Formats: sequence, C-alpha cells, structure tokens
Amino acid sequence: MGILVAGMLLQQPARAEVVRFAGAAVGAVPAGWSVAMTHAGAPPRWEIVRDDSAPDPPFVLAQTSADATAGRFPLAIWEKAVLRDGEVSVAFKAVAGSIDRAAGIVWRYQDPNNYYIVRANALENNVVLYKVENGVRLSIAPKGLPSRAYGVKHEVPSGRWNVLKVVFKDNVFLVFFNGEQLFQAEDQTFQSAGRTGLWTKADSQTWFNKFTVVKQ
Repeated sequence: MGILVAGMLLQQPARAEVVRFAGAAVGAVPAGWSVAMTHAGAPPRWEIVRDDSAPDPPFVLAQTSADATAGRFPLAIWEKAVLRDGEVSVAFKAVAGSIDRAAGIVWRYQDPNNYYIVRANALENNVVLYKVENGVRLSIAPKGLPSRAYGVKHEVPSGRWNVLKVVFKDNVFLVFFNGEQLFQAEDQTFQSAGRTGLWTKADSQTWFNKFTVVKQ
C-alpha cells in the first residue's frame, strides 16, 4: 500500500534513520562522514560544535570556514546510505555569512561534481533546487512556473533552527520547509542511486542537526 503525496505514489516508508552526533569529538568530523568540495577555494571545515538550542542537543555538525569564494560549495557526505528514492531532512541554523548564508541537502550524489541539491538561503530568502552536472550548477524551475523561475521566495530566518526536507522518487522531487510543501520539480539527469549529505556555499557558516534519511 502506498502513500499519495502531491501526485507521487510512494511506498510505505521504511524506518527513518536519524543521524545523531552524541559521542562525537568536538572539533572533528564525525564517524561516517566524508568531506568534499565543488569548485575552488579554501578547504571546507566541517566539525562538531556544541549548541544546546539544537532540536537534538547538544552537538551539531557545523561548516565553520568562511572563505568568500562565490562559487565554492563545501560538502559533507553521509557514507552509510546509498539510495535512489526516499526522503532526506535536516534541521539547520544559518549562523553567519556575508556573501552567502545557505544550507542544503544533497542526494543521488555521484561525486563532488555530479548531484542534486536543494538549498535555503537566509540572505536571499528563497529555496531553490539545482542539479550540479560536470561541476556546473543549474537551477530546476518548480513545476507550473516558467522555465526561468528561480525556486520560490520564502523567509529563511537566520539565527534560529529550521527544517529543510526533500522527497524524491524517479524524476519527481518535493521540497518542504518547516513542514510546508513549497514546490514540486522534475528532472531526469541522475537516475542512479547515490549518497546524500549536506551542502553550503561560499562563506556560509551553518549548523546542522537531526539529519534524517528514509530509503524507499
């Protein structure tokens, strides 16, 4: 028996895997994660920091480097799940950044130059879905909007916890922000299973918590 979500027939989801950071060493990359980057710039710095305000306190995974290279995309990849269809959500807090202040989820990740990503930006107050293909990032317009449409406008508050979520099956993607479905998009570029993970841009300093993966 499946569940119909905005025109997507999903199988009854398996048990959600919530990645927690309890027991991880402060200042280090936690076990099960690898660090990568798309494009040039200073190396990213992903590390465990303490934040008692987190939804699942007290530890969070933070991207703390502040290189202002505009096209620099730091990545933290969860190595313990490979999936084609499913859903991924994460709580995030946009802490700082003057060039960018972004938090993103990566899925169907093949390598640092090929993956899907949906991101929320606290400076632009919008949520946009992209594909990164051969290192080139291209936005994918929400279904029902003009082909040049750039995501959707939505308030993304800085300094407080929000939840970003993407549900993906075949070539259909649903994007949610704080429990509200924002838009649906379609694309056929990456059809193979891949890893999932976290994404930031440029000088974004962003905290992440309660990373949750459901494999269909």
